[in-house]
Amino acid sequence: MTSHDVTLEWPDGRTRTIAVREDETVLEAAERVGIALPFGCRTGACGTCTGRLLEAEGTEPGDGAGNSGGVDIEAAFAHRRPPRAFKDRHREDGYVLLCIASPRTSCRIAVGSSVHTELMENPWK
Repeated sequence: MTSHDVTLEWPDGRTRTIAVREDETVLEAAERVGIALPFGCRTGACGTCTGRLLEAEGTEPGDGAGNSGGVDIEAAFAHRRPPRAFKDRHREDGYVLLCIASPRTSCRIAVGSSVHTELMENPWK
């Protein structure tokens, strides 16, 4: 079974690299090795598990401020089902739902609850 190295990067500077098989999602692989990532529905509907693709193998790195550096999210990940929590522009900007996305290449992803808030303002504050 093919696997890819996926480096998870948190806003506080922590990083962890995990091997993610093509038949599992990034969230499943993180749980397998004991890494806690935010999630909600596990169906791609809520957006709680949102990550932002920073770099994929063979592409230029992004700038870390929302510019994915021309990384093609559709080439970097396969989705188990349509990512209903996103609009097309979110995918074009490099966002990925970690609960339904499986990597097709080694990559770096920004993770944590702050990535989700880049997309949607909290209506409860």
